[in-house]
Amino acid sequence: MHTNQALLAVLLLAGGTFSTVSSHAAVDSRAFGEVWQSQGEPSREQAQVIYYRSQAISGNDAAMVYVDGEFQAALLPGMFTRFCVKPGEHSLGAYRNDAPAYQGKNEQRYRAAFKGGNTYYVRVDGNVNGRPNAVRSAQAANELKTLRLQKHALSRASAVVVCDYSAKPAVDYTLSSDVLFKFGNSGQGDIQTQGRHTLAALAKQLISHQQHQNGIDVIGHTDGIGRELDNQRLGHARATTVRQILIDEGIPAANIRVRSVGSSEPVAICKQSSAQEKTACNAPNRRVVIRVETTR
Repeated sequence: MHTNQALLAVLLLAGGTFSTVSSHAAVDSRAFGEVWQSQGEPSREQAQVIYYRSQAISGNDAAMVYVDGEFQAALLPGMFTRFCVKPGEHSLGAYRNDAPAYQGKNEQRYRAAFKGGNTYYVRVDGNVNGRPNAVRSAQAANELKTLRLQKHALSRASAVVVCDYSAKPAVDYTLSSDVLFKFGNSGQGDIQTQGRHTLAALAKQLISHQQHQNGIDVIGHTDGIGRELDNQRLGHARATTVRQILIDEGIPAANIRVRSVGSSEPVAICKQSSAQEKTACNAPNRRVVIRVETTR
């Protein structure tokens, strides 16, 4: 699944204090829909948002989710809402005990730029009323797996559109990071000779079939050795370098997007005890995937 890093970078979070009005309601089991299951990625003309409230957040009052100042969902503990918006800037927030002031409707403090084709995971913050808490995809996937869809309240947010999950034909070219880069590195100066030749040949092939392409995603993958945040950054840095080389080889920059999934999508599970054995086992996980959306 496509990652959430962009929201972390662009959320413009403002400070503020909020008054609280106490209100509680009994939870009817009919308020809960199906258990979480990913529906896939949205089209490039949409951005998908998964807003959720974990069981760990105490209280049985609803967290009122607003999009551009308009009501989207009422999340009880253990619920999530899924919706799509057009790319661009939107305000988000989830407010507990929101009546009668309805701050979420009247105060659009928290805004972010949403990119088409991306999925953003946002968790209700139990401490600060309204503030969106952006969560990385790997963490969200773990926290969402037991949550259920909110279905007892209908969205009134005019910015929300029906999510388009139409399958787009794609071709993946998987390149070993060990072939592309010197171990642990990510810059253009770290590209090995064989890796540069491989990218040049691939770029030539892609250019010859441009008329059948809708776009290209360069996706950085790492092994699970080290900190998650470091792996996320390394995957993004390598994907960015590969993108630049493809541009230098003649592919239009506007056609290529970059993202990183870090170590969240391994193809090999390694439990070796020694560092040397673990590094060798993880070789397939260190890769850059060039995903080409095609028109046929």
